[in-house]
Amino acid sequence: MAPGVAPNITPAAVMALLPKLSDADADIRYMSLNDLHNTLQTGAPGFLSNDYHTAAKTVDSLLITLDDANGEVQNQAIKCLGVLTSRIGADILSPLVEKLSMMKTKNIIDNSISATALRTFIASFPRPTSGVTIPQITRDAYSAISKVLIPRLVGYVVIPHGLKNQPPPPPGMLEIQANNTVDTEAIDVLIEVVRSFGPMLQDSEKRALQKSTMVIFDHERLGGINKKKVITAISSLAIYMSDSSLSSFVSSTVESFQNSRLSLSQRRLLLNMVGSLVRSVPQRSGAYVRALAPFILGALSEEEYRRAIEEAIENGVPNPEAEEVREAALAALEGFLASCSNDMRDFTSDAIEAALRYISYDPNITQDDDEEMRGIQSDVEEDGEGDEDYEEEGIISDDDDASWKIRRCAAKVVNTIILTRSDDLLDNGVLYQKVAPVLIDRFREREENVRNEILNTLACLIRKTSQGATSSNTFSDFDIDMTFAIEARSRKRRRLSSDAALSDSPGAPSSSVGFKTPDASPPPPFGPKAELQKLSTSIVRGVSKLLKQSSLATMQAVIVLLRDMVLVQHGGLADHFGKIVEPLVDAIRPSVIGSSSHSLGSAALAMGSKLRIEALQLLSVICDTHSSKIISPYNANIIPYAITAARDKYYRISSEAIVALESFVKVLTPPRSASDNHEHLKYLGEIYEVVHERVVANDADLEVRQRAIHTLGVLLARTCGPNGAKIFSISQRSNATGVLLDRLRNETTRISSIQAVNLLLTSVQEKQDLQVDWVQSVALELGAQLRKANRSLRGSSLNALRDLVANPVTINQLNDNTIHNLAVMLLPLINATDLSLLGTILVIFARLTHCSPKKVVDQNLNRSICSVLLMPLGGAVLDALLVLIKSIGEQGVGQPLMQGLLQDVGVNGDPSIVGKAIGTLLVAGDSTVGVQLKDFVTELQSVSDDKRKCLALSVLGEAGLRLKSSSTLEPSLFTKHFTSKSKQLPRAAAVALGRAGAGNIKTYLPIILSTSSESGSLQYLSLHAIKEILQSLGQPRSEIAPYTREIWDRLLAASQAEDNKAIGAECIGRLTVIEPSTFLPLLQTRLQDPTPTVRGMVIQAVRFTLADSDDVFDEILNPVIINILKTILNDPDIENRRLALGALNSATHNKADMVIPHLSQLIPLVLKESKIKPELVREFRMGPFRHKVDDGLEVRKSAYETLYSLMDSAYNHVKPLDLFDRIVDGLDDEHEIKVLCNLMLTKLISIDPQETVRHLDPVAERYRAILSFRPKESAVKQDVEKLNEANKGVLKVTVLLQEAFPATASSVTSVQGQTWKGYWEWVGKDFRAQLTSAEQELRNQAA
Repeated sequence: MAPGVAPNITPAAVMALLPKLSDADADIRYMSLNDLHNTLQTGAPGFLSNDYHTAAKTVDSLLITLDDANGEVQNQAIKCLGVLTSRIGADILSPLVEKLSMMKTKNIIDNSISATALRTFIASFPRPTSGVTIPQITRDAYSAISKVLIPRLVGYVVIPHGLKNQPPPPPGMLEIQANNTVDTEAIDVLIEVVRSFGPMLQDSEKRALQKSTMVIFDHERLGGINKKKVITAISSLAIYMSDSSLSSFVSSTVESFQNSRLSLSQRRLLLNMVGSLVRSVPQRSGAYVRALAPFILGALSEEEYRRAIEEAIENGVPNPEAEEVREAALAALEGFLASCSNDMRDFTSDAIEAALRYISYDPNITQDDDEEMRGIQSDVEEDGEGDEDYEEEGIISDDDDASWKIRRCAAKVVNTIILTRSDDLLDNGVLYQKVAPVLIDRFREREENVRNEILNTLACLIRKTSQGATSSNTFSDFDIDMTFAIEARSRKRRRLSSDAALSDSPGAPSSSVGFKTPDASPPPPFGPKAELQKLSTSIVRGVSKLLKQSSLATMQAVIVLLRDMVLVQHGGLADHFGKIVEPLVDAIRPSVIGSSSHSLGSAALAMGSKLRIEALQLLSVICDTHSSKIISPYNANIIPYAITAARDKYYRISSEAIVALESFVKVLTPPRSASDNHEHLKYLGEIYEVVHERVVANDADLEVRQRAIHTLGVLLARTCGPNGAKIFSISQRSNATGVLLDRLRNETTRISSIQAVNLLLTSVQEKQDLQVDWVQSVALELGAQLRKANRSLRGSSLNALRDLVANPVTINQLNDNTIHNLAVMLLPLINATDLSLLGTILVIFARLTHCSPKKVVDQNLNRSICSVLLMPLGGAVLDALLVLIKSIGEQGVGQPLMQGLLQDVGVNGDPSIVGKAIGTLLVAGDSTVGVQLKDFVTELQSVSDDKRKCLALSVLGEAGLRLKSSSTLEPSLFTKHFTSKSKQLPRAAAVALGRAGAGNIKTYLPIILSTSSESGSLQYLSLHAIKEILQSLGQPRSEIAPYTREIWDRLLAASQAEDNKAIGAECIGRLTVIEPSTFLPLLQTRLQDPTPTVRGMVIQAVRFTLADSDDVFDEILNPVIINILKTILNDPDIENRRLALGALNSATHNKADMVIPHLSQLIPLVLKESKIKPELVREFRMGPFRHKVDDGLEVRKSAYETLYSLMDSAYNHVKPLDLFDRIVDGLDDEHEIKVLCNLMLTKLISIDPQETVRHLDPVAERYRAILSFRPKESAVKQDVEKLNEANKGVLKVTVLLQEAFPATASSVTSVQGQTWKGYWEWVGKDFRAQLTSAEQELRNQAA
């Protein structure tokens, strides 16, 4: 081998290698080419561009090696050619293209080498993109292709390029030869030219290439391979055709369809062409649906169907050409439905009929025979002997029968209809009343791949039934997935009052230990789920036979179908479980692999393992959603094999088996089963043994150990209480808890162990359930994890500690020393750096203070509380802090804290927050805190400092709230400060007045209402007082009932003032929740007010009502909420519509059961507001500059925010094509909307991957335009930063899309996705550093 390539490459280094390319030894030629390739790659771009002689010699040498008899030498020469093209000058490109196109091989038989070299040459240049500056090297390459290659392809000069008296080119490479053949490699070259230089091709060149391809397409004697390649070429050209050219092309295609002498082969080719065309230009094909769809559906008509059956009967076999026409028509129909679903709506009925017609098409079985077979089958099923194999039901087709392809295509058409039209076809019943029965009937399909496609299609329909639906029957926390349930509980939003935080803390046995038995979901009265319920019996009857007799692939498809059906219905197999138990057990057994596929190798083994995993998952779901009475009779059939699977060597099987065993634990234990059932006790013992074995096995996979730990936690949690000793002995329980503690100390299994321990701590009912030493050790171990950097670990540990101290049994097992150590471990976390954890920490401290105040409350805790009060607090964290302060006061140890609050905090913090803390401690501690209520009254009346007065007012207001009617404070103490000239004092007095008034309505509210009749600032302050009363009002609310009507009238009158609208709207909303039967109708009436500002105030009030949860209010709101939302979304005022979108957003989050089923009426209104409206864009001059102001930007932003929020909860109610259209358009909008569109695309990767792939090309075009934009030199810093942020966001989403769909950028045959492929290559080259940074940032976020 030649020596290593020098880093400083010169043309001389290239010249030195060229003589070796003609060496007699093929190995030397190959290695020399390899060195030449490295040399050219290492050299600077264009280092040969100024050395014509060296470049020409190199080209000539490579052309010679292309004709080398050694194939490896040829391949290496092509690689060198691809690198060389970007290193030589533009004057050599045209001669190189000419030589390649005219090349004749002498030493080899393969004539495709020149075409391969041409494709390599074409693909080696940067691809141009519309709207982006084209590199000079690409311009030079296009010039060579336009001057030389295109004339060589078509056989004549298309564009003269200013050259006169040019000799005519030789016959075109695409011309049909005398022997009726054409060079197929030339078609490949044409396709590469179009893909690489499509945006640069002139109209005349596109027309010339189109003409040449259509000559080949229309020639009757050319083979099918040529025609298929031509169809690909035409589809590639269509992307770059002008609208007029595309319209002309479609018109000529329609004329071809209308030709009365059209042969079957020509018809098939036309159908293939239009199907490929619609996939390549989906956005532009919608305009031609009405012209082309009738020809597609015509080939699938009832008349054609009957003719095919008659021909098959008459001739004995179907016409193969006619079969191919039907297959092509169904493929084209699928393409139109997927790409132009909105434009195909008028043809939906015909498309469904055609698909259902041909999904049953089998010319080997006549219709009469088919009906007779169905009758026999029905009779056999009624006799209970319907277990014969489906394949024996009819005449077996010959090996060359291709009708199965038609049935498979028809099934794909149905699947596409379900995916694109489920939004309306589910609601009107078409899919379940018309489509689903046919799919169920076709379970008897004899071809396996068709049958599996049908099963997958029905499963898709069932999954679509569940998307976006809300169920009144929710899963119990412990019946489905305890881990997720705990996380959900920890994230649940609460309105913590001072007393509620402790009594309603997670982990209280009264609310968390009840493992309710899954109830059978009552069938809904109407809708898709009701239709599915009606068909459940037919589905189970059909698939139970398939489970017994089918292949592994079909069995897997059936199990997935059953699992989806159970999840959607939250049950559904209660009457049919016995029919599927036996085949399910067979699927779980290890013998399913060996008996069915012992001769098929590793692929069959993998499929068998996958089948076992799916079967175990189905069993787990059945146990979680069905009553124990349904499952228990079959325990003996199932549990032993599940235990065997739990010991399987393959970790995924073992892991899923353990999850299934966890579900059986719930079935076998109280309250779902009796605790004295001896058979259940035996199975629980066996499950305990295998789970314990998997937990302690260090050689087991980590996932297996983690799931086994969780199952062990469930097993211990379910056996707590007085009956636990009947299930497990004290030694077994002690051993199990010891294993959990040991796993808790292991770093790899720590988080899963914490979750298991949390379940156990939550479920403890008696002291005997857990040993005292164990509880104390666990508490200290959990506290030790709080020092770790892993935030997830700290959060899980805090949740477990919270549940430990919330359970009166476990907290009483903590001694004073353990409590003190826990307090020391928790104390450093009392800071405002992580508010999401702070609330939990404060609740834990409150519980510990109740248990052992002297060991918990010390100078360090008091200092920490004081430091936190200096930070801005609110919501649940502030409520938790007040609970802790109240607990300290009640235990009589609050005097040091009170001194700290008064001396160290005082006016240094927010008076409204500090005042609540002091007021809470003052009332809770009473005489033990060293100060009295009158001291603050004196402070208020004597000091002149406004901050101290504000603090005193806040303290008095909080004290009045907590003292209730026993308070001696008079309203005048607060109202006299309303007229103060201070900025802060009147507002503080109003808030304090309201809080004190919430504790003593009769004394305070009449005075506040009288003040609200004033005007100006007094009225504004009285509204704040009313808001505090309504917000702080506890239960019962009977004290305020006599005043509600007067409050309503005063609020409406006061809200007319501009400054009072926001606060007035909030008050009106809260009052409506208190008395909905009275005020909700009045609120609706006000929505018709002629004044826009009044309607806006009412819309805000509606939004405030939606955030609260009240059963009485929800019952009254439910019938009218949709009409309210439609009214406000159609408001003529743009600002009101923006407020309405916010109200809709709130409604979908807080009132999902009411709103989501009716979203189809609201989504069009949201989509309408997301569009740019030119009439709202105005332009004005500012000096020499012109500025544009878009008055519709804010409402568009709100519309996109609403669409984004709907994607998680109600995507099934949004039409995917409409949503993607808005996203693509939004990427051309302002910066804020681009950001939202990027977030939406990120979600759609997982929510709807199929539609995301289809829209990658238009997304790529928008992304390229964003990244290609360059700001002006005079741009301000803010605009530059905004642009950089937009580019960064685009690159992040680009990385996510590429990682999710890598095949799109690597595909070389599909027309769809070529724009994305070119964009990805461009980004990887021009933005390599930024792309790498985005990838790294995403990896860091994932970690």
